[in-house]
This record gives sequence, C-alpha cells and structure tokens, in this order.
Amino acid sequence: MSQTKEVISTLNSLIETLKDGQEGFRQASEAVEDSQLKSLFSGFSLQRSKFAGELQNHVIQLGEPKPEETSSTAGALHRAWINMKSAISTREDHAILAECERGEDSAVAEYKKAMEDDSKLSAPIRDTVSRQYTAVKAAHDEIKALRDASKKRS
Repeated sequence: MSQTKEVISTLNSLIETLKDGQEGFRQASEAVEDSQLKSLFSGFSLQRSKFAGELQNHVIQLGEPKPEETSSTAGALHRAWINMKSAISTREDHAILAECERGEDSAVAEYKKAMEDDSKLSAPIRDTVSRQYTAVKAAHDEIKALRDASKKRS
C-alpha cells in the first residue's frame, strides 16, 4: 500500500471514530435531563462533526474525492458506543457518562494509533491530528471526572 493510501486509510478510520462519537454524544444529549450535561454533550457532538470535516478536507487534498462520511458499522468503537442505547433507556446520568467514557476510551486509542507512526503524516495533517487528539483526550478526562463525581452523589 502506498504511503498516501495508508494516510488516507488512517484518516478515514479517524473520521469513522469521530462520526461514532458525534452520534453517541447526540444521543447522550437527548437522554440526559441535566441542562449542563445536555449542553456539554451537544458541544462534543458538534466538535466531533467539525473534526471529521477537517480530516475529510485533508483526505480530499490527498486526492481521494470521497472521504469517509459515516460512522463505523463494526469494530471496537462501534461496540463501545452501542451500549449507549441501554444506558439511555435508564436515563441515569452516571450510566450515560460511563458509556460516553467508554466511547472516548476507544477514540483516544484510535488517535494514539494514528500518531504512533506520524512520520507518514505531513506536517499539516500531523498538526491537525495532534490538536484533535489533545481535545479528544481532554473531553475524555472531563467525562471521566463527571462520571466519578456522579457516582459519589448516587
């Protein structure tokens, strides 16, 4: 596989990851009653959409006219977010936060994997992926802290 195709594949995997997160956070936002959590999840959903768009632009610049546009239908990330449906049915903030954290665990891992051999990534792509990783990791840590705090209250 050529280096360009490998980079496109890496970026498309991240796009799927971001689309999974976008949908998971959208569902979480609709499920929680707390207005601050609702706003937080909505913001993360929009952030993931923006990040996916940035990576889609890089894929197009690399010569692939059709970058990934959908979430994954298989794989670890999809399985991580799939439990969101059962957490939502309980409408329990702690359960929803736990599932969001699980999804974010997968997203953080996907970004780490993409950056492991960042020598293949051009400087602009590496900068974008690194900046997004920092934001995804921060979201993960915030959700984990909220989950831990919600557990103590219950």
